[in-house]
Amino acid sequence: MRSPDEKQPDDLLLRASAERQLDDAQQMKDPLAPAAPDLVPADLLRELQVHQIELEMQNEALRLKQTELESMRDRYVDLYDFAPVGYLTLDSNGIIEELNITAVKLLRSERLKLLRHRFSSLLIGAEQDRFRELLLAVIDRDEAQRIELAVQRHDGTVFQAQLDCATQKSGAGDTAFRIALTDITERKQAEIELSQYRQHLEQLVDARTADLAAANQSLTLAKNAAEAASRAKSTFLSNMSHELRTPMNGVMGMIDLVLSLATDPKQIDWLKKSKSSARHLLDLINDILDISKIESDRITLEQRDFSLSQVIDSVINMETAAVLVKGLKLSREIDPSLPDVLCGDALRLKQIVINLVGNAVKFSSHGKITVRARAVEKSVRSVLLRIEVTDQGIGISPEQQGRLFQAFTQGDDSMTRRYGGTGLGLIISKRLALLMGGDVGVESTPGVGSSFWFTARLATSAVQSLAAQPKASEADATIIRKRYFAQRILVVDDESINREVAQLQLEALDLMVDTAEDGTKAVDMARTWRYAAILMDMQMPKLNGLDATRQIRQLPEYQHVPIIAMTANVFVEDKVQCLAAGMNDFLIKPFTRSDLIATLLRVPLAD
Repeated sequence: MRSPDEKQPDDLLLRASAERQLDDAQQMKDPLAPAAPDLVPADLLRELQVHQIELEMQNEALRLKQTELESMRDRYVDLYDFAPVGYLTLDSNGIIEELNITAVKLLRSERLKLLRHRFSSLLIGAEQDRFRELLLAVIDRDEAQRIELAVQRHDGTVFQAQLDCATQKSGAGDTAFRIALTDITERKQAEIELSQYRQHLEQLVDARTADLAAANQSLTLAKNAAEAASRAKSTFLSNMSHELRTPMNGVMGMIDLVLSLATDPKQIDWLKKSKSSARHLLDLINDILDISKIESDRITLEQRDFSLSQVIDSVINMETAAVLVKGLKLSREIDPSLPDVLCGDALRLKQIVINLVGNAVKFSSHGKITVRARAVEKSVRSVLLRIEVTDQGIGISPEQQGRLFQAFTQGDDSMTRRYGGTGLGLIISKRLALLMGGDVGVESTPGVGSSFWFTARLATSAVQSLAAQPKASEADATIIRKRYFAQRILVVDDESINREVAQLQLEALDLMVDTAEDGTKAVDMARTWRYAAILMDMQMPKLNGLDATRQIRQLPEYQHVPIIAMTANVFVEDKVQCLAAGMNDFLIKPFTRSDLIATLLRVPLAD
């Protein structure tokens, strides 16, 4: 506290201001007016006048402060009453002591009816217990708490509310509660709708999942059925291949034997035509089998070094006779920059070239046919080879070109009657090219000619050149005669004609031959006689060739005797089974005399 004599800066300013106002007032008086009698001392009067002015100025300042406070109070009341949420103050017993207009509107009542009203009475059922637990939690934890409750208005309607509750000290020092009341009915409704929508989506997903599961099950069943059908087809084609090749072996073998003995030119001509027809039928069987192997992924590509020029030259040599008959010219052009030695499946590559050159010869009546080879892409490790076969034949229309590479179709149905064929050669060529990382195509103009092409990705080889493969000759037959001189060979086959063909082909080489019609008899004969070589059919009654070979291999004197499979099955797994059973090599039916000689030369003699 300051003493009355102590003057603060504000008081001094007020006093100075008052004195100036007093001096100004005195100067404004009439100087000629008579002076008032001195009832009181002049200094005291002056002091009283100054104090009066000070009081008036202080009153004015107080009035300004009061006006400012009233304005602030009005703003606060507006902010409080018209806040976006309802505010309530409850005493320690939960009775409403104060609430704003927003809270009154939310509760749809009047302020006076709500004041001194217990807030919990606005809650329904178990919500009252939850509210009491809220108040206790606020007191125990001494921090604000939030809860969502159902509040019932005075008009009976219910809304979902969010309560944010905190404590405050009342004027009497008791604990009071401040509550912020927010209407969340729309939000809760949106949450319910969202939950229902989510549940609906989950039901749709479950239903869709069930549908997909059913569809997958159906697809699995269809896939299994398709695979079963594919396996059945492959098995059927394999069996049919065996069944067709077996009689073809007899037909072609007998034709070869008769041709070797025929002297009449007319008979020789007939036999050659018969052999050509048989060869054509065998080619058709091979094409169907190739399609089956490709579709069932049972075809494998070899990776061996080969001479590209030798492959192309061998095809040209094969077609020379047909070309000369039709008066055509057949030549080749190989890009000098293309490596001659490549690594890949020369047999399959040659098969494609044979198909394309054969078609060019078939559909050409004049002009020339050219086989061109070049590299589309080259790298250190591989070459994308492109081979084109160009002719001046009948040509193909754009519409016909679209059907060329479809199985069992030709460009025109009339071609089948005029030129023959099934159209399998091109589809096989396409699929083989795809297996070798390439493709096939054609560019053609009707009446002008065609250019068929294919590409294949082949590995390069470190070898610069390969020697040409020697052809079978009579010298080979002489070697066989000397190798098996005074020794016997056993032929095992359940087909009498096939036994006879093999026997006659071997006897034509001056070899001694015994025969057996099944595996059981072959095992018995091997026990009683030492054979220098055995030709064994695979599919036979009683005991098949594989099991017969296993039993023969158990005989002490037959551990190293050559056993050659005679089979019409040409799948890789069939060859693997033959080797696993102990066979040394295999002859694919139908086989020629040259095939037989070449096979006998390959297998080593037992000591």
